[in-house]
Amino acid sequence: MAQGIPDKIMSNTTLIKDLADVAKDAALLQGVLMRIHETPNSSELVTYAPFTLFPTPVPKAVFLQALAVQTHYNTLVDKISQDPEFLEEALASTIVVDDFTARLFRIHQQILKEGRSQSIVLGLNRSDYMLDQGDDGSSSLKQIEINTFAASFGGLSSRTPDVHRHVLKVAGQLEESRRILDNNPAAGLAKAVAKAWELYGSERAVVMFLVEEGQRNIFDQRYIENELWKRNISTIRKRFDDVTKTGSLDQDKRLFVDDQEVAVVYFRDGYMPENYISEKTWDARLLMERSLAVKCPDISTHLAGTKKVQQVLASPGVLEKFFPDQPQVVEQIRATFAGLYTLDMGPEGEKTVAMALAAPDRFVLKPQREGGGNNIYGSEICQVLQGVKQSTERMAYILMDKIHPTPVQNYLLRRDGPLKISNCLSELGVFGTYVRQGKDMVMNECAGHLLRTKSSEHSDGGVAAGVAVLDNPLLV
Repeated sequence: MAQGIPDKIMSNTTLIKDLADVAKDAALLQGVLMRIHETPNSSELVTYAPFTLFPTPVPKAVFLQALAVQTHYNTLVDKISQDPEFLEEALASTIVVDDFTARLFRIHQQILKEGRSQSIVLGLNRSDYMLDQGDDGSSSLKQIEINTFAASFGGLSSRTPDVHRHVLKVAGQLEESRRILDNNPAAGLAKAVAKAWELYGSERAVVMFLVEEGQRNIFDQRYIENELWKRNISTIRKRFDDVTKTGSLDQDKRLFVDDQEVAVVYFRDGYMPENYISEKTWDARLLMERSLAVKCPDISTHLAGTKKVQQVLASPGVLEKFFPDQPQVVEQIRATFAGLYTLDMGPEGEKTVAMALAAPDRFVLKPQREGGGNNIYGSEICQVLQGVKQSTERMAYILMDKIHPTPVQNYLLRRDGPLKISNCLSELGVFGTYVRQGKDMVMNECAGHLLRTKSSEHSDGGVAAGVAVLDNPLLV
């Protein structure tokens, strides 16, 4: 392991078993917790969230690059959300073939027609990267995606540094334990929510976490809630069903749910088609969008995070449109782009199809979906594209260069999982927060980081999907 954990520790099976027991107890002590799969809504049974036994070496230069570009990504997402012409043009082909994006877009259009009720915008996002290994052994930072909706693990990743510090100390790696960075996205995310709540201007109004039916990852959210309670800001947890049954707007468009005025709606549910189980769920989303409550994200920011927008941004001249007099910002953002290609009908799309079919292992095929586990790889790309290459259905996807990170050996600690060494790949996420009121950017910050690691045998999927595990960068 390059400048990481010595091989003599990695191969000492007795020591590894002891360290795994120490690590699991440390995770439980620190509150790195999830409810168990079998009873996702019961507080009676919890386990540690899956994590790596050791932190993963990450080159310091690329790590700092990811942190430095985050405030520019915040600005970019916010500028896109305020540009209805750009969104309409970027998503024109997608909404023809992707019903979910089309429905979101119709809400967006309706809000534009009626006029936005609230001038305060709150963004909590996470930009995800992998380190692409060059032929010369160098690593370059390449963006996988930006999550503008329900960017998770800010809470649990605030608790993992102490777990890895403890494991390294027990393993006799004192110097390495000091290289684990402090990281507190929970506080950073809550700070932005608190700012939006404060600008809303009603002390009795609450922050509503709109949450999923199954609550396995509740502790991740609870850390953010607790940070808000520390500031004497009341939070409530409601589902779409609660909004359907008890949600209403008064004459000033203030949102009430269960007779409580809502200052901020923090969406942790609503990013996948299956979250909208009926027309009533869609009506509830529209009700919240029309309200005076600050939405995180609002509908246009939700659309700004789509894969199609990501692909359009990589086209020549597009970033310059958003940063007309800031060539250094354009350069910083573009340096993180992987190759992205359109599958729209026409000569450019035809070229993309031919390129993907000729060398499918070089690419990833991505639908307009969030939540992990949706991407298509290898021979499956050929199957999908052969089926849709003559049809407009192909416009529901984008194609992206496959990124080749350097595998690192580690142990993945999972409830009931075997303790075995794995070849692992990591993904670095950086949390960004911003609050805008009218034309004024009131806050724009980088709020911390998240490292997730998975066995190289898995192509796709995050922690919530049960594939990746939580990790910490060990800067080298």
